[in-house]
Amino acid sequence: MARRAAPEVNAGSMADIAFLLLIFFLVTTTIETDSGINRKLPPTDEIEDPPIIKERNIFTVVVNKDNRLLVEEDLMDISDLRQSAIEFLDNGGGKGDEACLYCQGDKNPKSSDNPEKAIISLKNDRQTSYKAYIAVQNELVAAYNDLRNREFNRIYPMIGISFIDAQKRYSDPRTNLEEKQRLKPLLDSIKAMYPQKLSEAEPSKTN
Repeated sequence: MARRAAPEVNAGSMADIAFLLLIFFLVTTTIETDSGINRKLPPTDEIEDPPIIKERNIFTVVVNKDNRLLVEEDLMDISDLRQSAIEFLDNGGGKGDEACLYCQGDKNPKSSDNPEKAIISLKNDRQTSYKAYIAVQNELVAAYNDLRNREFNRIYPMIGISFIDAQKRYSDPRTNLEEKQRLKPLLDSIKAMYPQKLSEAEPSKTN
């Protein structure tokens, strides 16, 4: 008795199906983009008359070669850094034209006059670990974000989201143009209240 041949599977259209699936995933998949660390580099041209910055308006943060944190020349645990930065930025110790009407700080005359003049100066050593550097960066940026969230929720309670969520929605390429146009002036107004002035000094070299 002759053996019956096994039926063959028609795979002629598999390549077409795979190609269609590839096109489908390319069209429907969204690619998240990282904004990176937002910093403003100093201009190349020298400024003839640099503005005078009062010492009380500068908040110095140093990370040494041993990854130890020095804030205003005092040792500090990184868990306390965010709150310390918030107290500096939100101090509101200015008088007259330099007064801050929305600041909720202690108005210490030895600390910052207002958020517009407050500058955080960050300096690290060349031997500082990348992990420690990023951790300090995150805490300082989080201090700005906490204050911006507070004011965004206070001024625009009808929005129903935080400043950070509104910023993410504005940056999302899937957000329609009308929504972006609505969010932009709100975000800009909060950024003007607490401008992110985080200055990074040249890393020191340990011998």
